[in-house]
Order: sequence, then structure tokens, then C-alpha cells
Amino acid sequence: MDMKTKIDFLIERVQKQNSSANVEKIRAAYECAAAAHEGQKRKNGDPYIIHPVSVAEIIVEMGLDTDSICAGLLHDCMEDTDFQYAQIEEKFGTSVANLVDGVTRLGRLHYSKEQEQMEDLRKMLIAMAKDIRVILIKLADRLHNMRTIEFMPEEKQRSKSLETMEIYAPIAHRLGMQKIKWELEDLSLQRLDPVGYQEIVDGLARQQNEHEEMLERIKKTIGKKLDESGIRNSISARVKHIYSIYRKMYAQNKSIDEIYDICAVRVIVDSVADCYNVLGYVHDLYKPIPGRFKDYISTPKPNGYRSLHTTVIGRSGVPFEVQIRTEEMHKMAEYGVAAHWKYKQGVDKTGNEETYAWIRQLLESQQDTEAEDFIKAIKVDLFSDEVFVFTPKGDVVNLPAGSTPIDFAYGIHSAVGNRMIGCKINGRIAPIDYALQNGDIVEVLTSKETHGPKRDWLKMIKTSEARNKIKQWFKKECREENIEQGREDLDRELRSSLLYSHFMEKPEIQQAVLTKFGYPSLEELYAAIGYGGITVTKVLNKVKDEVIRAKKAEEAHHPLTTHKHTKSDSGVIVEDIGNCKVKFARCCTPIPGDDIIGYITRGYGVSVHRKDCVNVKNSSPEDRDRWIKVSWDENHIEVKERFSTALQVSTTDRMGVMSEVLQILANNHINVRDFNGKTLSEGFGIINIVIDVTGLSQLDALTKKLRSIKGVINVVRQST
Repeated sequence: MDMKTKIDFLIERVQKQNSSANVEKIRAAYECAAAAHEGQKRKNGDPYIIHPVSVAEIIVEMGLDTDSICAGLLHDCMEDTDFQYAQIEEKFGTSVANLVDGVTRLGRLHYSKEQEQMEDLRKMLIAMAKDIRVILIKLADRLHNMRTIEFMPEEKQRSKSLETMEIYAPIAHRLGMQKIKWELEDLSLQRLDPVGYQEIVDGLARQQNEHEEMLERIKKTIGKKLDESGIRNSISARVKHIYSIYRKMYAQNKSIDEIYDICAVRVIVDSVADCYNVLGYVHDLYKPIPGRFKDYISTPKPNGYRSLHTTVIGRSGVPFEVQIRTEEMHKMAEYGVAAHWKYKQGVDKTGNEETYAWIRQLLESQQDTEAEDFIKAIKVDLFSDEVFVFTPKGDVVNLPAGSTPIDFAYGIHSAVGNRMIGCKINGRIAPIDYALQNGDIVEVLTSKETHGPKRDWLKMIKTSEARNKIKQWFKKECREENIEQGREDLDRELRSSLLYSHFMEKPEIQQAVLTKFGYPSLEELYAAIGYGGITVTKVLNKVKDEVIRAKKAEEAHHPLTTHKHTKSDSGVIVEDIGNCKVKFARCCTPIPGDDIIGYITRGYGVSVHRKDCVNVKNSSPEDRDRWIKVSWDENHIEVKERFSTALQVSTTDRMGVMSEVLQILANNHINVRDFNGKTLSEGFGIINIVIDVTGLSQLDALTKKLRSIKGVINVVRQST
């Protein structure tokens, strides 16, 4: 299909979807985008304009308005071409220009990876709070990129897929857009764990006939019963999407042949009363599994999802899920917030204000947060699973999974949290660090005599709302205590790291640290450490950076000047320098086979770095003369010699994956200096290893073996 046919097809679909759409404006946006992207190609060699048109097609499927479609066509113009905001505003109006600006990355500024991700997210959320269409366009953009991700380099495929799994699929879930969420999850999983993904695809293919026959029988049985009862209905059946089966397999440590409830039947009826009637008939026909009934009609999910869910045992002994909802509920379940445009032509301002208040709350609570903390908090507040608990009056409160009564108290009001002395769960006294469960009735016990929150509460809580309110209390009520506590903590760490005199006696280092974190005085820095506004570790790392920078500046005035060709006992040939010490930089852990470069230090000889080391790339112009050519002495290095390097293994949170990693290291006679792992959100984990190897060829072979482990997403070299 050529581009002219493609845009005609798009406009034809727009007219079917919305007869009042401004097709002239849409065609003008296409022509503008086509001209702006003229000559640009995608990774697969196709003209770049195919991407914006495909994004616009997804936006049309969502049912969005003319301005959204135009913004979809123009969404990459400000980022990838010379087109500017003012030009878009002049041609297509302020609304389209704001939408395009909202989805444009902050790529022109220089950030660390965490800062870049944080600033992009923050910008997107701010625009999203003003106009929810921004995130809908961004989701369409990400969905098409994921559909064509095979043309990207493998490393990029993995990083984009992980970002999609951790950020964009949960956003789609929070907006109630289940179809897009499921597709994003499946496409991401295909790249993150291709072995596990294919195992499920093959397993479903083996069971396809069996599933189809079972679901057809169930549809006929339920349909016949409802027809006899005079209830109008529409019944559909499906196998659950791949990622939901994948999570079930790893949560229960089972193979696909051991997972039974992977089929679901959906019954759509005319009214809420019919929903409950159908539930009764289903439970008459099949035996319900205790504890597997959920009423999301009386207690909707925060994203507006409403439905009845029950899991029952079929006559063949196989469990399956039944979802019962009205047509309106079904539209909301499929399209989420986009259903307002698809079926109601827009969202009124009142609805917007109430429905998306959580975005503003999130931004307010995170406005002064650093990049690392922002990304961590946003995943908890926005994307974690939820628990639904009740106040003693029966009001529903939803919190992230793992929340405590302290989170509950601060979710009601900061004054309630500050006066909290205990709690009752379901009428019984419970510890305040109790992990709340669905359906718990929570009563907060307070006292006017209490002296506010305790510092150790910060280790118990889950929500950033509670964390920030507790920090604000300490900041306001305990300033002198905070200053003293912060001074003691920082002094202790500076002395143990031998950095105390550098920080306290060199005003330029002290000022650089204060400027970095935005504090006007040392006293304010101490206070922030005291109430938890910043960690001692972050301050310490900045002090170290400044001390190193100062030493380099000092050494630049006294460079080594004696040069001649020699060899080193280390196995590295240093060009044009006499006898000197050689050490291997810990920042990049070079090993034989790596492209290397040397740095002339003062008093420590030559420090050997990998050429792709970040410290080489970021070295200042003043250091240019201190970098020197070095190479591996292949005749000197013996096979038995070992060089330390570090690996980071990204995995799914699967039972046994750490032992399999250790087994491969043992089988290959690899000496392990350090080994630790931790679980991340959304079912992923990280394993950090420091090992000894003979060189790059051995490391590459080991990396391939580690990547072949089921559940391993990626293996990358790290600094130690």
C-alpha cells in the first residue's frame, strides 16, 4: 500500500468513526509531517512517515478527536525535524501544538539515564494532568514502536521492552486500557524472555483444540441457561494473554501444562441486576472456587474498571474464569479513558478533574525528588498492584500492595498520621507495620498527646505520600534536632571515608556539594539529612567526585614528562614511558581483549581504562595530554592469569534462577569474588557478580551461556 492510499484509508476510517471530524485538517497534518520527515528512514528502510501514520491509525481506533489524530501525525516533528512549536501552533492551533509538545522527549538536554527518564516522565505527567490525550498519543506511539521493534539492535530491544513493561503497560492499566496493556506486555515479554515466551506459545498451540472445544461447550451451556431465563446476552471466550500466563507460571513455579485456569468466558448483559442474576446461574451450573470471586461493580478499580469475576470448575475438572458486565462496562474495560471519546465524544472538565486527581497528587508529592527516588516512587504509587481496604464507616480506600496502616492513616489526612499511636484491623489490635490485605477494615487509633511520627516509620511505609508527609513533619517540627542528627551522620561517614578534611577545609568542594543539591548553607544540608530529605550516601558520592576532580586539576600542573617504550609486569605495554606502575581502573575493569587506553596519574603510575569507559568519554580538555597509548602484551599474559570484572544479570523473578547462574559459573571454573541479587518491581530481579576471567573471549563465552538460562533477560558488564 503506497502512502497516498494509506492516508486515504486512514481518513476513510476517521469518517466512519466520527462523521464530524475535520478531514481537511487531518490531511494537512499528514502533508506537513510528510514534508518534515522527507528523506528520513526507519531502521527497516521504510520511509519514516509510515510511523506517524501508523500511530494515527491507532489513535483513530481509540476513537480520539481530530486534534489528537493531527498530533499523532505530527508527534515526532519537534523532536526529529526542524519544525517548532510556533509553526505547529500557527498551522493547526494551540491544542495540537500542546499535544505534540507534551509527547516530545527532552532529548536536547544532558541528563544521566535516571535523570533523563525522570524528566521525560515528569514532563509527560504534567502535560497528562492538563490534557489526558497526551498519554493516549504516547501510548499509541509506544505501541507501534513495539510492534516494529525487531529492527532495532538487540540491546535497544531489551531496554525499550523493559521500559515498556515497567512504565507504559502499567500506565495503560491505570487508564483502564486493557487491550493496549495486554499487547504491550506480550510484545515486551517476547524480547525480554524469548525462550519463556515461545514456550507458552508452543504450549498454547498444543492445547488449542482442547481449549476451543471446552470453551465452545461452556458458551453453549451458559447461553442456553440465560436464554431460558429471558436474559439477553452476548457470550465470548478466549485464552488469557501470554504475559498473564507467564506471571502465573513463575509465581507458582509451574510449567504451562500445569496451569489450568488460562481460559476465560465473558458474558455481556443489559443491566447491573442481570449481572448478579447471571452470577447466580453460573454458580448453579458450575462449582465456584472459594476466595476467587471479585465484585468490581460495587467496588470499582481506581481506573474505573467494573465487572464481576468468578472462577469455577468445569465439568471436565478444569477451572476457568467468568467475567460478567454490561455493555457500558465492557467499553470502559476495553478502551478505558479513551472510551469517553470513542462513545461520548470527549471528557467533561468535571470528570477530568476528579478522575485524574491522582496525577496531580503524584506530581506534587514528587516535585523536589531526585531522579532515582522519583523513578522508584512513581513505580510504587502509580504502577504497583493495589489492595482495597475499608474505613470503619465502610468507605473504600485503595493503596499500593504492601501498604501498612501508617500509609492508610496518612492517606486519610496528615493530622491522622501524625497523631497515630496504633491501629485495629478487623476489630483487633494489630502492629502498625502489618501488610494490609484486600477487604481489611482499618481503624486508626490516635491521641492528642502524641509527639508525631517516629523516624523508623520511614522504613515501614510504602507510599510516597506518607513518606513525604512524615519528612515534612520532621522538617517543620524538629529543625535543631535534624541539624544535629544530620551533622553527626555526615561527619561520621566523611571520617570513615577519609574525606572529612577535604570537605570541611576546602570551601570550593563544600560549595560544589551545596550547589549540586540546591541548599543555601551547610546548616540546611545537615537539616535535610536529618529529616530524610537527602541521604548521606548521595552527599558522600558528590564529595568523592569533587575530591577526585580537584586532584586531577592539581595533577594537571605536574604531568609526567619522561617517555620511552617499555614493558610492564602487569601484561600491559605502555608506549613512551619508562618504568612505572600500572593499575587497572575499577570504573571499567579492563581485561585482555578490550580496547584500552592509559591515564598518567600522580604517584600511582598509569591507570588502564577501557576506551569505552565513561570516564574516558567525559574527561575534560585539560586532561587530554595525560591520556597515553597502551596495549596488551600478548607474549607476557599467561593463560592462568585472571583479571577481575563485574557483570549485572537482569532476570525475571523466577525461583531457582540464582542457583542456575552459580551452577554455570562453577561448571566453567570461574572464581566468584562477589555475588548478590535483589528483586525489583513487576516480577523482575537483578544479580550483580564480580568474577575473575582470563580475558574477553572467556567473558563473551560465559555471557552467552548466562543469557541462555531461562528467565535471564540480559547480561551486561558493570563497574565494580
